Amino acid sequence: MRVLTGIQASGKLHIGNYFGAMKPMIELQEEHELFTFIANYHSLTTSKDAATLRQYSIDAAVDYLSVGIDPNKTTFWMQSHSPEVLELYWILSKFTPMGLLERAHSYKDKVARGISANHALFSYPVLMAADILMLDTQTVPVGKDQIQHVEMTRDIATKFNNEYGEIFTLPEHLVQEEVATIPGIDGQKMSKSYDNAIDLFMETEKKLQKRCNKIISSSTPLGEPLKWEGDNIYNLAALFLDNSQKQELRARYTSGKEGYGHFKKYLKELIWEELSEAREKREYYLTHIDEVHDILAMGAKKVSEISKQKMGKVKDAIGLL
Repeated sequence: MRVLTGIQASGKLHIGNYFGAMKPMIELQEEHELFTFIANYHSLTTSKDAATLRQYSIDAAVDYLSVGIDPNKTTFWMQSHSPEVLELYWILSKFTPMGLLERAHSYKDKVARGISANHALFSYPVLMAADILMLDTQTVPVGKDQIQHVEMTRDIATKFNNEYGEIFTLPEHLVQEEVATIPGIDGQKMSKSYDNAIDLFMETEKKLQKRCNKIISSSTPLGEPLKWEGDNIYNLAALFLDNSQKQELRARYTSGKEGYGHFKKYLKELIWEELSEAREKREYYLTHIDEVHDILAMGAKKVSEISKQKMGKVKDAIGLL
């Protein structure tokens, strides 16, 4: 099965990215044909500084490799290294009704939160459709907020196929319910845009602890049982635990012997331990950036070969010379 996933190069990666996208990728690459890209074209919807975008893009590549993306198992590339996707994006725009884009929940949500309303942000789902359809993707792992975009991709592909024949594969979305929405320090979905994230690679344990300490919790005094249901600290800690460990943590909550400060410290320890090996790999890649570029170039070459074949079929179907 061919699986495609990507992530915007719009800032430091965080725990939500790790559990919502990166860790599932590592598992998927063991059993499926996985394609993973750094979505730096998509990042232009929010980026205003060229140097920062370049740095974020290479940082994202380093972080992906550090957590376990294996270039021998996964085709890994930078979106801008495969410009054919923009050509398909324009062609697909013809098959995208305005009403379809106007109903996009993600666009409305981002504008409501102060992100500038522009054509790139509005047509984001069409570029995402091009990413997916170019590679005959069968499955797209997404968060719940992105399911609609995969459905829009199917709608666009169906309109094209109805007119020109079975050119595009209709993708299915894949949502892991237990990590569909990762809470941030304020309880809302963790996002760089909302400034509520816990960065994946904090410089020191002390800084990680300070960030964990900002997680919003109730005002239940020490000595009284705490409610773990709906608690932001518990919900984040549970991501790292198996069922038995979750039961133990729930018992600690209800014992009345510990306060939220204890559990924030426990969460910090879980995060730091989980990423210990990844931090070592990251140090290696940061001092071997040429190797990172070589890996991205190898992935882009494979994607370009697939893309050129697909664009040949698309152009022939619609009559482009």
